Amino acid sequence: MSHQILLGDCRDRLKELPDNSIDSIVTDPPYELGFMGKSWDASGVAYDVTVWQECLRVLKPGGHLLAFGGSRTYHRMACAIEDAGFQIRDQIMWVYGSGFPKSLNISKAIDKAAGAERDRVPYKGGIASGSGNYGGGGQIHVGTKDGSIPVTAEAEVWDGWGTALKPAHEPIVLARKPLVGTVANNVLKYGVGGINIDGCRVGDELMVNPSGSTNPRIAMGNGWREDAQPTVANGRFPANFIHDGSDEVLELFPSDKPNQSAARFFYCAKASKKDRNEGLDDFEPVAGIRTNAPRPNEEVKTPQRANHHPTVKPTDLMRYLCRLITPSNGTVLDPFTGSGSTGKAAVLEGFSFIGVEQSEEYIAIAEARIQSAKEDK
Repeated sequence: MSHQILLGDCRDRLKELPDNSIDSIVTDPPYELGFMGKSWDASGVAYDVTVWQECLRVLKPGGHLLAFGGSRTYHRMACAIEDAGFQIRDQIMWVYGSGFPKSLNISKAIDKAAGAERDRVPYKGGIASGSGNYGGGGQIHVGTKDGSIPVTAEAEVWDGWGTALKPAHEPIVLARKPLVGTVANNVLKYGVGGINIDGCRVGDELMVNPSGSTNPRIAMGNGWREDAQPTVANGRFPANFIHDGSDEVLELFPSDKPNQSAARFFYCAKASKKDRNEGLDDFEPVAGIRTNAPRPNEEVKTPQRANHHPTVKPTDLMRYLCRLITPSNGTVLDPFTGSGSTGKAAVLEGFSFIGVEQSEEYIAIAEARIQSAKEDK
């Protein structure tokens, strides 16, 4: 099990890798939203076909690619991946309940534009650690804010209207490099081409019929057999839906029958503080990242943390994705390494890892996190 992280633009560094040398690609590219004013999130690189052409070249025939995208911009990335020569096989939805809405209050905006000041009201609140796509910082807001009562007649008409929905999912494209011959021939020749179904089954459950009856039946291809005994399955077939187990998500799937609830899907919470900072004890902490502009007369307390990358993915989720498409002893590539979540996950699963990252600062964090994972394995 080895790992290396290459410094530089992935469009340049990937050219150094041999053809057909990589078993899988698991990556979290920029969403091209200009998040937190970061220039790397507004470069257009995720839409650049040449990036994905290089990924296609280094991937073995039949090898799979998993790439996260933003709900607003995913389609452009997916088109670039397809235009590069990949076959789009599916889309996995990662659903969570901790997203932070960034909606403009239209009624307040109308009052502000008219110069009509609303009464100020006391305010104290916080944003839970792990909120949104960026890990949060547990900020505590104390002060006052504009009240909710409109001042002008126009603002009253638009009271309750906004401009955005609460973010609650991120799509992941599942793509495959074209096979050489049949699936059977391809896996025997190149060692890739399939998905690790049994290795990624979800939970262990007693097999019962769909009505919830306790009669001794077992699922069969064409129905339920009366004379069979109940058996413990190896887990549910992996779905193209992953959730974080939060109450908010579970409430979307109300059911008084546990085997029909959302819990039947694989779930993984957002990256915890411990997950983000494992292996970074010797790093100088930095202030937590704000998720919105400070309000007037507001005191803000932001905790310190070592891993200040704004879009850290949870290790358990990345381990699952690596395991889903990577053969035993395979090599995982991440052309957008960031703080090393894919690399950490890959080595914990026993895979080799190659990453590319253009920020020396993030490489240092990634190296420490991956090395810590190796020591813990």
